[in-house]
Amino acid sequence: MDKLESMQVYVYVVEANGFARAAEVLGLPRSTVSRVIKELENRLGIQLLQRTTRKLSVTTDGRSYYDECKRILADIATMESSFSGGSGQPKGRFKVGMPQSLARHCVIPRIQEFLHRYPELDLILCSSDNVEDIIQEGYDCVIRTGRIEDSTTLVARPLANFTWVILGAPAYIAAHGKPENLEDLEKHHAVGYLNHRTGRTTEWFFTLDNTDCMIRMKESLVVDDTDAYIQAGIQGMGLIRVASYLVSPYLENGALISCLEHHTFDLPLSLVYPQNRYLPPSIRAFYDWSRGILHQPIYTQWISNCIAAARENIPGA
Repeated sequence: MDKLESMQVYVYVVEANGFARAAEVLGLPRSTVSRVIKELENRLGIQLLQRTTRKLSVTTDGRSYYDECKRILADIATMESSFSGGSGQPKGRFKVGMPQSLARHCVIPRIQEFLHRYPELDLILCSSDNVEDIIQEGYDCVIRTGRIEDSTTLVARPLANFTWVILGAPAYIAAHGKPENLEDLEKHHAVGYLNHRTGRTTEWFFTLDNTDCMIRMKESLVVDDTDAYIQAGIQGMGLIRVASYLVSPYLENGALISCLEHHTFDLPLSLVYPQNRYLPPSIRAFYDWSRGILHQPIYTQWISNCIAAARENIPGA
């Protein structure tokens, strides 16, 4: 097995967190995968992996070597696809992460189109509301909500913007009234959404006079799942604040009522990926595809319906 093939095997072992799973994905005997890694360590003169009977962990040198292998293999794939004689088709393992709500409502219903367009890609789609270390967890790219801080190791490319709206169930509004301004929120309580990264619930952000401001609500219940959060709002447990594309059906059927229509907050969606000299074909393909579906009428219409119903004060919306 040549150096590049050995590097590919090593990348699979790290990302699969084990020899058996990597061997299964690669279609090789486990003994072959183990031998390749041992020969690689001998050739480099370093230990890449710590092996025990229960756990496989990557050493500091192993993590650095993994990062370089990913960069080199991505550069080679991009270079080869740039020549007109090549197919230019992305291929191989492609791991992408995104929030659960976005995966469930926008991406999964259309993902078959992407796989049909790029049949040589082996897609691993991880949906989570937690913020992972992209490089540490072996992601090729992730979709993230919110403003992305500048980084020397990551690139963020904008995909779309979604409006966040405040909603309450008819039963809640009947019992507590409808807030008419931000000061009224002091008299209300909300369903809290737990951010596992910070260990705290998320604040509510608004834009006033081109300046972002933050309000921390009194919370009657705290959850850590988007669907549970919306359902708690529907059950009248408190006000909720969510991305508009998630709640248009509930506005239309009267399960939720929009509040503070003139105090919405826009947040971007971005595709985030490790900084490389070349942009891998798989990331370029996924960016173009996901940006396309997020700008198609079905999703933009959901947003328009939500905002229009709120601003026109349609009964039950």
